[in-house]
Amino acid sequence: TPNIDIRRETSKAPRILSEVHAALSENKMKHSIDDYLRTRQHRSPFLSRLKQGLLLTPSEASRAGTFYNVPLINSLVLYVGMQPQNISLSQSVKSNLSVNEAALDIFKTLATDLDPEGRYLFLNAIANQLRYPNSHTAYFSDILCCLFSDAQQVIVKEQITRVLLERLITEKPHPWGLLVTFSELVKNPKYNFWNHSFTRCAPEIQNLLENARRKLGCPKPVYEANVVSDVHLTIHAETSFL
Repeated sequence: TPNIDIRRETSKAPRILSEVHAALSENKMKHSIDDYLRTRQHRSPFLSRLKQGLLLTPSEASRAGTFYNVPLINSLVLYVGMQPQNISLSQSVKSNLSVNEAALDIFKTLATDLDPEGRYLFLNAIANQLRYPNSHTAYFSDILCCLFSDAQQVIVKEQITRVLLERLITEKPHPWGLLVTFSELVKNPKYNFWNHSFTRCAPEIQNLLENARRKLGCPKPVYEANVVSDVHLTIHAETSFL
């Protein structure tokens, strides 16, 4: 069974051959990101303008089939996660998540401010880094669990689950990082995973989650009694879980 506390193999960063910050530089965002990571100025307008900076122009959106600059989102997520202070902190995580606060500000802002389409692209950019054991995988696994734990909006937790589950229902083999992240969410009682409404929003979703639970060897969940089924169905209908 995957174990989120296994860190022996996650001390080295993977080799990245591409220019991670190319899209950031092209869209004139790199300097602003570097400045915020360095200073974390509370009065800085950077966070409030972040979503707008990820949007395409109407003509670009029409051609791309999405309102968002996907390469830019992928570049931003990986670049922020690659910063040395973030990676070093991720290696010391045990029971509590400890990450660079400025980077976490950026990730939490995106998880909260983006609409469902943008948030889905953002969460997939994080999930793309859940690969073999390395420092990036450990860091982004912690980030995803932190976003799930701290989210005030149920839809954020639901979309995190969706992104992970969509990858788990594909043919094996599954990346190590994907397995340890999903296992942590469903096993650790602090996330209260099985008592979130979306886990029972529809029979097919419940079956998929149950199959994933069994494959990972997770204990059978104990559900709380206060369930409001019509709310679950509304959430399911609005977000198109799968």
